[in-house]
Amino acid sequence: MSARIRRSVLLIGLGTAIVPLDSAVNIAFPAITHAFGLKLPAIQWLVVAYVLTYAGLLLAMGRIGDLAGHRVVFRAGLAWSALALAACALAPSYPLLLAARVAQGIGSALVLACGPALLTQLYRESDRARALGHYTMLFALSAALGPLLGGVLVARWGWPAVYWFRVPIALAALLLPRQARSAPRGGFDRAAFDLAGALLLALALAALILAIDRLRAAAAIEAAALLLAAAAAFVGFFHRQRRAAQPIIDVAVFRTPGFALVNLGSVLVNLASFAVLLLVPYELARIAALPDALAGGVLAASGLGTVAGSPLGAALARRFGAAGVTTLGALLAAAGLALVALGGTANLAALLLGLALQGLGLGLFQVAYMDIVTGTIAPGARGVAGSLALLTRTVGLVLGASVLSLAYAAFEATALAAGGTSRTAFIAGFRLTFAAAAALPAVFALLEALRLSRRR
Repeated sequence: MSARIRRSVLLIGLGTAIVPLDSAVNIAFPAITHAFGLKLPAIQWLVVAYVLTYAGLLLAMGRIGDLAGHRVVFRAGLAWSALALAACALAPSYPLLLAARVAQGIGSALVLACGPALLTQLYRESDRARALGHYTMLFALSAALGPLLGGVLVARWGWPAVYWFRVPIALAALLLPRQARSAPRGGFDRAAFDLAGALLLALALAALILAIDRLRAAAAIEAAALLLAAAAAFVGFFHRQRRAAQPIIDVAVFRTPGFALVNLGSVLVNLASFAVLLLVPYELARIAALPDALAGGVLAASGLGTVAGSPLGAALARRFGAAGVTTLGALLAAAGLALVALGGTANLAALLLGLALQGLGLGLFQVAYMDIVTGTIAPGARGVAGSLALLTRTVGLVLGASVLSLAYAAFEATALAAGGTSRTAFIAGFRLTFAAAAALPAVFALLEALRLSRRR
């Protein structure tokens, strides 16, 4: 690999890192709440405004990247993100901070939509899995570093620092060489972009994310209305894609054997994995009573497993095929979650092993899944392919935040009603939620294994 290509890989990874490094913002929640005099529930909109924006725009931005050039769109996203992050840091009020978060979501959509496409074009097609392994590893590593950096930055400079520190990173990545190019060079063709389809998809995803948020807030009527709106918009989007001369995504690709199932698998695996972020910190603090530093180290086992699993997944996909690796990754993730359910913090070694297995399985799955999506969708639509892979991941995480919260609350309430103490009810809710989470990737692995065996 030439020095120029290595530099391109580094800068693409650096630019992409500004998105997963947003995990640093979670550490700043208490400081932001105090700075603006907010009630605790209001802080959720800091996440909702951001995720809703970039999730709704991902596929459309991927299509724009395919038409206008991935390097152009990626660099535009970096420049836009630098301005949006500065606006977040300088926001004098909470409403303006939320507006800046929407702007940040637009920049993140531009960056995420074209990062995988740029990276894969630097490698031979036979090395596509290797490129995606590097991408997934850098993404996981950045997400794991976010909270560690955030804690240091907030303690030293206050909450605006979790936005400021990414501005120079975005600006540095703008030095991306012209060699990192995958583009038609004739400029953007407006006639080839399905604006109506993009608006329908953005509406569908926005309504779905808001419905999930309302479910978590126990606002059943609002959630039902939003779910109906999301369903209607999705139906309209797919109808539009079948009829459009230049669709955002060719929906016929979902009839490719196993393609719809592996996309569903991505949602399920990421949904289940959110149990780690949702419940393990409370288990470590309330039941194990570990010091913060040690608890952070235990929780990091999952992220380190994902970092290790990414290059391993790429190597296995090249050798044995990506479909088998998605099955193996889902099984390992299920086994890790089941081990956490069985042991909890009663056995710290079992907990560490379970988290590491879950992370390893997630790393294997994500690389192989992205390889399948990129290899199935036409080479001229690599921006859409990368965007689809990241979109299913985002939907899974958003669903996990609500579905697993509701499941835990139900299990805990049942244990309390049966006469349990708050401690025993927490343990019961923790274990049953992890057991339910473990079942989700296991179901996908079973269905995929049956499909592969029938094909043979």
